[in-house]
Amino acid sequence: MAKEKPIQVVVATRLFAPEVGAAAFRLKALVDGLVQQGAQVTVLTTKLPPEAPVFKPVYKVSRWPVLRDASGYVRGYVQYLSFDIPLFFRLLLTRADVVVSEPPPTTGVVVALSSALCRRPFVYYAADIWSEALSAMDVSSIVKNVLGAVEGFVLRRATAVVAVSEPVAEQVAKFGVPYERIHVVGNGVDTSVFGPSGATAHAENPYFIYTGTMSEWQGAGIFIEALGKVLTEYPETEIHFFGQGTDEPHLKELAEATVPGKVHFGGVVPPAQAAAWIRGATGALVSIKPEQGYDFAKPTKIYAAAGCGTPVIFAGQGDGAAVVHDNELGIATQYTASAVAEAMLKLLRDPDQSRAQRSSWVANNASLQASGKLAAAEVIASHGKPISP
Repeated sequence: MAKEKPIQVVVATRLFAPEVGAAAFRLKALVDGLVQQGAQVTVLTTKLPPEAPVFKPVYKVSRWPVLRDASGYVRGYVQYLSFDIPLFFRLLLTRADVVVSEPPPTTGVVVALSSALCRRPFVYYAADIWSEALSAMDVSSIVKNVLGAVEGFVLRRATAVVAVSEPVAEQVAKFGVPYERIHVVGNGVDTSVFGPSGATAHAENPYFIYTGTMSEWQGAGIFIEALGKVLTEYPETEIHFFGQGTDEPHLKELAEATVPGKVHFGGVVPPAQAAAWIRGATGALVSIKPEQGYDFAKPTKIYAAAGCGTPVIFAGQGDGAAVVHDNELGIATQYTASAVAEAMLKLLRDPDQSRAQRSSWVANNASLQASGKLAAAEVIASHGKPISP
């Protein structure tokens, strides 16, 4: 009997390892899960910036030149299109049984159209809903409506949608996607990196840490405003930001105007370095502006901090706040400078000792490796299913 050929999976993404970012980590876990389950994988992604470390996986990674912004990130619709337009032709020339698309929705459109032409299924990996995120940004209703229409087009035509949480799955269903096509696989972090063991950063002064994306809908400026109140009792306290995002210039201006010299921006750093800074922090800061249509989000920075054992201060409401409160991962507080300042002062006055409990919870409930295997199984299961109209 002839041996069955392995399924051929193509993953289309503007961001992939060894670049730093939640999407890159999540997709690497997916690809690792696919390889473990016997699939042959090709990743169609972008050419790395010059300073990127060497990365030589067992699977094929095809990279294409792309426009990057001033900080070296593929962010902004001109940058997205510099990846998406060549991607359309790359997909037409690449053999695949199943294609996986990662946001933004423009990439999803390219994958949907090329998949229709090639008559093959595709899976959309919904880490979040982009049109919902626009609710917190100062953009016109026309832009919001257009992006919503684009996102809905992609989601409805996917053979399967992999969602990182139940709330995201509920948002996907609002676009008219049948529930049987939506599969929740969870989300998390690489616990081998974001765990209690490893190097710990040592700073002269006590500090709080914010890692990852800085976007308008997250509203991390609330922590800078709160720091001004904290300094009256603990004048040496600082905040360290690591990451990047569209709100970073505003955050720098706010810091300079309100607490000069007390807030530091370290840019994007390797995961192990970020973990070291997290372990040494008094607390990790996470926020989502309430009532902006994004209260369903559960930022992965919650899991990264708790995995290292560091208590989380979550400013906002909804599912992220519930994760922190219900699982004793730190303090969930209202999105006000006074409430956040009180939470920061509480950790400074009485350093939290429940590090082992938090790390254990993340290892058991928010392992990226486990969610990657689940997502891989759903991708493989989509092969052979009817192609969506």
